[in-house]
Amino acid sequence: MDLEQQGQLVNIIRDKLTDLSGERLRIRANMGRSRIMECEGVITQAHPQLFIMELELRRGNVRRQSYQYVDILTGTVELSIVESQELLFPTFSQIPN
Repeated sequence: MDLEQQGQLVNIIRDKLTDLSGERLRIRANMGRSRIMECEGVITQAHPQLFIMELELRRGNVRRQSYQYVDILTGTVELSIVESQELLFPTFSQIPN
């Protein structure tokens, strides 16, 4: 996949996440060193290079976390809709060349 295709995919991801702003999503993020974070949250802002989510942690704590659209493209971050558990985007290995 060349850079132009990757840029188009990032634009598609950004547009879809902008449309889903305010929806409850489940996030699964690889934080490195065998640490995987899974929680629910809401997209509060979408910027040209990143998006910001308010994540609901244990005991009612809320944390704001930013992620890059490229994190979704590479499979580091997976998003799904809470009600259906359906992944919003395929993992990087499933995207055709």
